[in-house]
Amino acid sequence: MSNKVLIFSAPSGSGKSTIVNHILGLHPEIEFSISATSRSPRGQERHGVEYYFFSEEEFRSMIKEDKFVEYEEVYPGRFYGTLKSEVERIWSKGHVIIFDVDVKGGVNLKRYFGDKALSVFIQAPSVEELRRRLVTRGTDSAEDIARRVDKAAEEMTYAPKFDVVLVNDNLDEAYSKAESIVDNFLK
Repeated sequence: MSNKVLIFSAPSGSGKSTIVNHILGLHPEIEFSISATSRSPRGQERHGVEYYFFSEEEFRSMIKEDKFVEYEEVYPGRFYGTLKSEVERIWSKGHVIIFDVDVKGGVNLKRYFGDKALSVFIQAPSVEELRRRLVTRGTDSAEDIARRVDKAAEEMTYAPKFDVVLVNDNLDEAYSKAESIVDNFLK
């Protein structure tokens, strides 16, 4: 089971984090990979828990030092990435890594890890449903929601680049499908 990787990607509001947290609750041998970002913490987020938070300058410096498996400038000056040290930290325990990343990050991680990785695209039933979920979540401004919804429409075109597409129109069914996908991969 050593050095396996699970990649969950989706447009914002597709239920990706909810599904990832469900999988984590069932599998003590799977460990969440904490991403790095240059954005500011939201709400109660803490450095080293939800994300590793860095300034834009620190992030750019770490790119130059080749400290990332993959990274992306999602919006101007707003970076997200996977630290090589995070991969090493989890694998050193003999754990399977689970990534909760945007779709471009998911495609890049699959390319990097190849057959060691299973990539899963979580798809919301529609862009309208995505907008509704983001509004209900209440963590983003109207401007951020509009930007995320526009981005989501483009991100949906990435689905065929993933090993598996899981449509999340019913959470209990999505949980069940995710469980069997993960169980089959870990065997």
